Amino acid sequence: MIYQPNNLLVTGGAGFIGANFIHHVLKTEPQIKIINLDKLTYAGSLDNLKNLPQAERHHFIQGDIKDAHLVNHLLLHHHIDTIVHFAAESHVDRSIASPSAFIETNINGTFTLLEAARHHWLTIEECDPRTRRFHHISTDEVFGSLNANDPAFTEITPYQPRSPYAASKASSDHLVRAYYHTYGLPITISNCSNNYGPYQHAEKFIPTIIRACMKQEKIPVYGNGKNIRDWLYVKDHCEAIMKILKMGKLGESYNVGGHNEIENVELAGIICDLLNKLRPQDTYYRDLIHFITDRKGHDFRYAIDTSKIQRELHWSPRESFNTGIEKAIAFYLRQLGA
Repeated sequence: MIYQPNNLLVTGGAGFIGANFIHHVLKTEPQIKIINLDKLTYAGSLDNLKNLPQAERHHFIQGDIKDAHLVNHLLLHHHIDTIVHFAAESHVDRSIASPSAFIETNINGTFTLLEAARHHWLTIEECDPRTRRFHHISTDEVFGSLNANDPAFTEITPYQPRSPYAASKASSDHLVRAYYHTYGLPITISNCSNNYGPYQHAEKFIPTIIRACMKQEKIPVYGNGKNIRDWLYVKDHCEAIMKILKMGKLGESYNVGGHNEIENVELAGIICDLLNKLRPQDTYYRDLIHFITDRKGHDFRYAIDTSKIQRELHWSPRESFNTGIEKAIAFYLRQLGA
């Protein structure tokens, strides 16, 4: 049975991945109406929602996912049948410096959404769970850190979060699963690797590299730069989410990755070399790479095994890293006017 969303509540839809998801859905799913709930913290911007295709199917609400009255009103008034939950505090450095916001948003905010969905779908409407979906966006960071030769994370890898951010996301994952097993709430979960692409916040690694090169400033790289991440082009992630919504098995989680494990210093070098060809200046951009004091508790390596989503839902990333990073660089150069 293929599930078809109609009235979709997207939380955090003015942020990086949420905004890309809204662009994707409006472009590819003509029957879906979107209610976009976003608090518009530093990480969200209405500029990310400019030039939406068929914008009349998108309705923006500024508000907090912890506001139970507002969330309940939206579910009732807009006849929400599907929730895709992106809203989260997500920057590891910020979670180390000030973890309380991560607890409030990522745990208590998710709890508020789950309670609203349970109340409306299972209590008031007494609906068939197969006619509703609550999809929770999570991260590979909940699984902890890998050594160089360890096998990649699978959906059954034990959780071992090592930062306040990762711990808050692990907690929210557990809550979502608990609502499925306890109440029968129709949930799915995805754990993704590092996303990159249009609309990413300037503080993230790839936009930081590009901006530093164009301004001929130092490119900060933690420690010795040998930490490894898997990079996923954001539009591939959006396609995976729609696959999970439509075809995913209730109660299940799916790992979504890009098959691109790259050391941080290597990533910086790749972008520098591309920019030397595209926007040459007096500076050789690799010379701007500057190693800084390592992050506290810095995880060494993340790697995603996508066998399950490939096998069961026939999803795999469309973009290679080479094609994806070229698109990302082009976007940020336009944004910087460079």
